Amino acid sequence: MCLPGTIEKVSERARTEGVPLLSRRSFLTAAGAAGVTASLMPSTAVARRIRAKRSMDLTHTFTAGFPVYTGNVPTRKTLVTVEENGFYAQGWTFEEHSGTHMDAPGHFVSGGRLVPELSPNELLVPVAVIDISNKASEDPDAVVTPDDLVRYEKRHGRIPKNAGVFMYSGWEERLPDPEAFKNADANGTYHFPGFGIEAVEWLLAHRSVRAIGVDTLSLDNGESATFDVHLTWLGSDRYGIENLANLGKLRPKGTTAFVGVVPWEEGSGGPCRVIAYS
Repeated sequence: MCLPGTIEKVSERARTEGVPLLSRRSFLTAAGAAGVTASLMPSTAVARRIRAKRSMDLTHTFTAGFPVYTGNVPTRKTLVTVEENGFYAQGWTFEEHSGTHMDAPGHFVSGGRLVPELSPNELLVPVAVIDISNKASEDPDAVVTPDDLVRYEKRHGRIPKNAGVFMYSGWEERLPDPEAFKNADANGTYHFPGFGIEAVEWLLAHRSVRAIGVDTLSLDNGESATFDVHLTWLGSDRYGIENLANLGKLRPKGTTAFVGVVPWEEGSGGPCRVIAYS
């Protein structure tokens, strides 16, 4: 779009002719939106199924300053504006592991698969929500244990095949305060919930699971210095998701999630939009 002189030409036309920028909506209208819309409408049966589903966004808004485990927080700046240039765009600087994001196997494993190598099927997962919010409210270093997983199955049935097992700790309530979200002590050690290594080993030994996810900064809990969960889980050629949102609003079972990660070139992970529906 940004050929030499584009900004100048659009800005000049908007200023001299008072012509607003043509939106996608007005373009479709001019092109005969009625015919286009009719051709794209699903069948009546499909439309009814879509309306019957309830969706939930499990993604935090990607904001400048969103807390990160390590490295630089995201920053943004305005590049052009509608008023001055005829259209609006921003420039962002961020690291792959910012916001609600994925950890691909190659994030911790040399030669491990990177984001473009993950198949679409792997990104669509039935969800099991493991609620540890009660113990996390008393102990910020709480972890998901095998007992939590067994207790879940006694109440809600077996964890589905190829599931995403998501930890709900209630930690997102500490946002948007980065310091409260990291919860560092005087020595700089973080304190927030995560998965325990025993729970990960239990899942690998007893269940077929594609992904684990957390509503905190890391798959390992904050005080971990060895990242055993990352090494073990990603080392099994599976992926993880960090900084999930709204898990407390999901049913423990019966939901499917799509992990909409961009296939970043050579990506060890990346920001993603995770949408659940039931």
